[in-house]
Amino acid sequence: MTNSRIGVVVITHRRKYEALEAVARLTDLPERPPIVLVDNGSGDGTAEAVRDKFPQVDVLALDHNAGAVGRNLGVGRLDTPYIAFCDDDTWWEPGSLAAAVEALDAHPRLAVVNARIVAEPGGREDPIVAELRDSPVPGPDWLPGPALGSFLAGAAVVRREAFESAGGFSERLWLGGEEELLATDLLSEGWEICYLDRLTVHHAASPQRDATRRRRDGLRNTLWFTWLRRPAGPALRRTFFLARTAPRDRTTFLAWWDAVRGLPWVLAGRRARPKAVERRLAPLDAAQRASKARRYV
Repeated sequence: MTNSRIGVVVITHRRKYEALEAVARLTDLPERPPIVLVDNGSGDGTAEAVRDKFPQVDVLALDHNAGAVGRNLGVGRLDTPYIAFCDDDTWWEPGSLAAAVEALDAHPRLAVVNARIVAEPGGREDPIVAELRDSPVPGPDWLPGPALGSFLAGAAVVRREAFESAGGFSERLWLGGEEELLATDLLSEGWEICYLDRLTVHHAASPQRDATRRRRDGLRNTLWFTWLRRPAGPALRRTFFLARTAPRDRTTFLAWWDAVRGLPWVLAGRRARPKAVERRLAPLDAAQRASKARRYV
């Protein structure tokens, strides 16, 4: 494989030393992919430090935190047909990018492949892996792995053509479960998403994260996605389920407040996904209710 087939986009925000370590691991990969680091307005010298130490890396320094939209901007800086996403606290295992290229080359309607995620330190599989591996979503026989209804961006490789046709990540959702909306739009356009066990991403969760903000935005985005793309009946059932099960605390209240304030643009942009896609993804409702990894706590 040559480096013209796949590139990597890394997003970071105020984690200079983690960003430097992430880029160092990427530059050591045998695939030698072109790398774009998008600095989401860190203001702590991240962009300058990466430029100084890794002049071969394309650094895009933003003056604000664009969240997941930073990935869209990074994709625009590459000309490779496939793009691997990476966060500043994740890294791809050597050989995984080559395997992703092989799978995407072999299956032209495959838009996204999601890797196995290993939690570090310790090398244990993340709890979400069992859910990906045992996905209840039916898929065509030609898929090289279990069909998925969504994916985790920090452990995924996307096909540029599909990613751009679906509009990339939503500016409105910013960050936190932003993949679900994009995934549904890809499936609605006839693309496929699958899990590939032979790809591996390592994740050493950064201690420098605002868990409260993540929970608030994650719940808000789940509500927005539900109202944007689910038919009326399933949308109401999902909304009531979240109202019953989310913790009754200030963070949950603020998430609902954020979601309700967004109703004007949500209703204006509402487009229920096709019936065939809704039927296909309906088993995810029960899986998400039982999930140990999807809890807004």
